[in-house]
Amino acid sequence: MPASTRQFARRGQLRLLTAIAILGAWSGGLTMLVRREFYQGHPQKLAEAALRLSPSATYFSVEQGGKVIGFASTTIDTLPTEIDAVDYFVADFPVGGALERTSKRSVVKLSRGLSLKSFETQIDSRNPSIRTGGRADGDSAVVYAKYTGPAATDSQRVSVHGPVVLPPVIPIAIALGDKPKVGRSYALPTFDPATMNTAATTFKIDAESLFTLVDSAKYDDDKGEWVSVLTDTVRAWHATVPEAKDGFAGWLDAQGRMVQVSQPDGITLRRTAYELAFENWRIARDRATASNAGTGDILERTAIAAGAKFGRAKLLSFTVELGGSNLKGYDLDGGRQHFSGDTLKVTREKNATIGVNQPGWREMHSKEMRVQFKHELAEEPLLQAHNPEIIRKALAIVGDERAPKAIAQKLHGWVSDSVAKVVTGGVPNALAVLHSMKGDCNEHTQLYVALVRSLGIPARVATGLLYVNGKFYYNAWAEVWLGDWVAVDPTFGEFPADAAHLRFVLGGLSRQSELLQLMGNLKIKVLEAK
Repeated sequence: MPASTRQFARRGQLRLLTAIAILGAWSGGLTMLVRREFYQGHPQKLAEAALRLSPSATYFSVEQGGKVIGFASTTIDTLPTEIDAVDYFVADFPVGGALERTSKRSVVKLSRGLSLKSFETQIDSRNPSIRTGGRADGDSAVVYAKYTGPAATDSQRVSVHGPVVLPPVIPIAIALGDKPKVGRSYALPTFDPATMNTAATTFKIDAESLFTLVDSAKYDDDKGEWVSVLTDTVRAWHATVPEAKDGFAGWLDAQGRMVQVSQPDGITLRRTAYELAFENWRIARDRATASNAGTGDILERTAIAAGAKFGRAKLLSFTVELGGSNLKGYDLDGGRQHFSGDTLKVTREKNATIGVNQPGWREMHSKEMRVQFKHELAEEPLLQAHNPEIIRKALAIVGDERAPKAIAQKLHGWVSDSVAKVVTGGVPNALAVLHSMKGDCNEHTQLYVALVRSLGIPARVATGLLYVNGKFYYNAWAEVWLGDWVAVDPTFGEFPADAAHLRFVLGGLSRQSELLQLMGNLKIKVLEAK
């Protein structure tokens, strides 16, 4: 490619990155409308109303030129001492004749009274990662830093006058304010991390309409993708920023959630069900990867989907060098994994020492254990650990066994031997897997974690990469607590899992989607395998 063409392509990519920074904010609700006086004149009202907030998640398909190119989501998590608002955006953009993956993730932490505590935004692409972060210093300043690597390239203390609003905070507040109305204008005191300036941004409602949104979906075996089952009609209002030159605009509903967002570069975000937004995009990516098998070293498909044969050799230790992406925020360090600088070393647990420090049956079910491992024992959406059918099956499998390690092994062996290893293309649902008895790594892991939790043993889902015959594949496995966290792979029948499993993320479906931002950007060099 000529130098002038490459330079033009890079300029185009920078423009796309700028658009993504805007879109990420819009997907999280930049156009949510709230009066300035609502923040500055009624803080007590806002704090009291915030106590009624509950966790929520909204999903979007990202389209360009009528083609789905990515996925976006906004989640609100309410914790005992704070509220977290997380925006996530990932898409494959055509740049210089090839597709390049770009992603953006922003996290805003608020007090229970909705005052700003801290924020962090990260954009990853083939260019060096861009990360910004900051924290509130009372109501008088924001301490801000920008990174283009491990070290800060710019750090400032910016003075502000009263509380400031970052984009992800706005959808929380609008649900507590007045309903939008055509012709109404609103002023919002914002802090812009890109310019480190505060300003009163004016939003205007210029239209009102009805939208039909997908409420639930099902997997169509004939089409090999998810299709709409139920829809819902939602009233929405069109919001614009009159003084903005780029002309971005969006539709929002009465609850302060975005319905549709448009941007001049032909990019549109449409709210829909998780399966249509994420799973269908992933299925399309899998098909594209299958048609070009062997062209890359990191594949988004599972090893089962790729037809890879998991060899007899079980790695005891595996060391790799990671590059090409900012890995801050991933679960790379801890337990059997040690991550330092750009080097990750995984050491397989020794079977003889597993469970040596595990508590007994009664201690495992004590109140202290239930509090300590509240999340790892809880029931989650599509992981029905407290379902009577799941519990009965788990009890039938383990019989009279009461030793936690033996229970975990029996359940592991049953899932590995009984669940057929096939690609289903669906969202992993533990109870559905128990009925169908088939699936890939996601289904095996989801059912196993539900069975283990149902008997009071902490377990969690791990996702990352599996090294097979010189290539890295997407994979999911489990970690079970037996005095220490032990990695086990019920798909390939490994207890413990060998060191070829590189964990990047711990958690459910909402976190697993973050792994996709690495695909196409992450570079891995194997340093040692033994």
